[in-house]
Amino acid sequence: MRLLLTGHDGYIGTVLAPILRAAGHDVVGLDAGWFSACPFGPDPVPPPSRCLDVRDVTAADLDGFDAVVHLANLSNDPLGNLDPGLTDRVNAGASVRLGARAREAGVGRFVFASSCSLYGAAGQDAVTEEAAFRPVTAYGRAKVDAEAGLRALAGDTFSPVYLRNATVYGVSPRLRFDLVVNNLTAWAVATGAVRMLSDGTPWRPLVHVEDVSRAVRAALEAPREAVHDQAFNVGREGENYQVRDVAVLVGEEVPGCRVTVADGASPDARSYRVSFAKIAERLPGWQPTWTVRDGVRQVRDALAGLGLTPDVFEGPRYSRIAHLRQLLDAGALGPDLRWAETSGDGALAAPARARA
Repeated sequence: MRLLLTGHDGYIGTVLAPILRAAGHDVVGLDAGWFSACPFGPDPVPPPSRCLDVRDVTAADLDGFDAVVHLANLSNDPLGNLDPGLTDRVNAGASVRLGARAREAGVGRFVFASSCSLYGAAGQDAVTEEAAFRPVTAYGRAKVDAEAGLRALAGDTFSPVYLRNATVYGVSPRLRFDLVVNNLTAWAVATGAVRMLSDGTPWRPLVHVEDVSRAVRAALEAPREAVHDQAFNVGREGENYQVRDVAVLVGEEVPGCRVTVADGASPDARSYRVSFAKIAERLPGWQPTWTVRDGVRQVRDALAGLGLTPDVFEGPRYSRIAHLRQLLDAGALGPDLRWAETSGDGALAAPARARA
């Protein structure tokens, strides 16, 4: 299968692309290059790719592809707070536009990286894919709108699939420490303290980046009737946690550390538990293999001996909002998060500039 993978140079994309290529798929990447200067360890061999903002993709760019896997977006709630209108335009508007261009180009399957955050303030019960949406952030609202727009495009020749990922964790060549499991583990390794930013009561479904990647592969390879215009919560049964329980688990896996609460910590309005029964039933080829405890150990071991300090792992190399603010302050990106300069053919010249 010939695949276009948007966001191939991001946290999930750099893990997913090698998995898809190893499965025999012909992968072409497309990425704006915002985070090309944020490596963690050696990069995998990249797929052939274009440096292009997803907002600028045309039907001609999608000609000849069997499927699109769409990861590229403003990636979490703090980035949504940067400019809620921009989050809507990129995560919702550009995603629906990309779907329309894909349908126009004859692309048969469109796998959309959605999020369980669209459930928002869902209470204590484990919600299924049929649950009402109660997003409390611009990021969550944009995922709701993107799914609705893509669903309106579904038809006999265009088959969208919505993967509602739990909160992701684990090591990646574009490692992020603005995700709860990675962040708590980094604090424990660097300072000997597990530092909670909320009071620890919110519930979160959690999933490893490799299991997310294998779910994408399963959604691509499944029979059309199993996935057409369907949403799937992506995660493993038993992997819903209160944040304070994650903190305790991290404390158990990083010897000698203690659990602390950040100054001014308060309850988080986002709290949701999620059922993963549907994906287990409809995509039996997908078998998640990671638990949060395994992921904590993986991140802990990856950080061992590196001497990372909080200033580093919460700074622009590993925090998405800190990195974008740095590029904005430097004038490399405009307020709309477009690169200040382009090459002569209109393709963005981001990676060379970002690494300079």
